[in-house]
Amino acid sequence: MSVPPVLAVRDAVKRFGAVHALKTVSLEAHRGEVLALLGDNGAGKSTLVKCISGVHQLDEGEILLDGEPVALHSPSAARRAGVETVYQDLALFNNLTPAQNFYCGREVAFPAWLPLGLRFLNRRAMDREAAAVLERLKVKLPKFDAPVALMSGGQRQAIAVARATVFARKIVILDEPTAALGVRESRKVLDLIGQLRDEGNAVILITHNMEHVVELADRAVVLRQGRKVGELRPDKSNQQDLVAMIVGAEA
Repeated sequence: MSVPPVLAVRDAVKRFGAVHALKTVSLEAHRGEVLALLGDNGAGKSTLVKCISGVHQLDEGEILLDGEPVALHSPSAARRAGVETVYQDLALFNNLTPAQNFYCGREVAFPAWLPLGLRFLNRRAMDREAAAVLERLKVKLPKFDAPVALMSGGQRQAIAVARATVFARKIVILDEPTAALGVRESRKVLDLIGQLRDEGNAVILITHNMEHVVELADRAVVLRQGRKVGELRPDKSNQQDLVAMIVGAEA
């Protein structure tokens, strides 16, 4: 039997009043691949991602994880289902360390028999796990116990991506992860995304950088005005075809 995709979106429809944001959009994401989600501003990318991550609910259609339909009524429900999303603003607490950011809202505490509010934080376990993840992903930080406000944009982005991988059992969604970074820091984040894929994670990448798409993506899905208008395996030979689909200039 063939293995079902880790994520399948079937005939997704989403309306905001008179605005038809998604019009029967379908796509699949598989483990061990990077799926690029492309489109101009207003194409429906963010709406689709927010439906997958539980921020919005579909008006019609369904979302399946590992072949099973799921109801993702909130971001916390999506996280419990194994879907982690890294938005452009990163959602990091500047005054906290990387480990504290990793486990904020999901703290490791003991003893288990006490009510949650009365337990003691297991700071050593959280520090140890966060350090192990950063080391495995080859994320270099100047000081592990420093607040993230003192770190560069690339280091902060790497922390946000690494945090998602700790809890993402099925899929990691990255929204423009290199948009505000320089060339060197972008390179580090791209290497991190490639490592996530090589470790068997399913990654959805939203980006406007076609060079990054050609380098990293195993498949690319293009949205325009709320519809899926094409899907390709990107390479240098069809890069212009992808651009044409994005802007609506297909022959």
